[in-house]
Amino acid sequence: MNSNIQDYIIKTTNLDWKPLIEKGVHYKGVFIKSLRPDKSTNRSTTILLKFEQGASYPYHNHPAGEELLVLDGSAIVEGTILHAGDYLYTPPGFKHAVTTKTGCSILLVVPEEVEIL
Repeated sequence: MNSNIQDYIIKTTNLDWKPLIEKGVHYKGVFIKSLRPDKSTNRSTTILLKFEQGASYPYHNHPAGEELLVLDGSAIVEGTILHAGDYLYTPPGFKHAVTTKTGCSILLVVPEEVEIL
């Protein structure tokens, strides 16, 4: 194991926000920064998402669950408003959509790829 801590630090301010495009679908107003890419699966398990005002992500399933922390703004998940500082753990098989009226930034830990429903 590499014991150089510098190899494990991600300077998020040095990363550009990229439009969220999954399987050719562009989710307008949603942007991503990859924090923990997995080269074997070509996806990230830890990400930052930024939603512009009024943006949304469609109804989907989390086969392996999800951890979500709202960093700023507010997000709406299953009709519940989550504010900056709110943490949500969704268990495996939990289905929901995400939207925002105000815009928000969210830290997500997603062990497996989501399934759009």
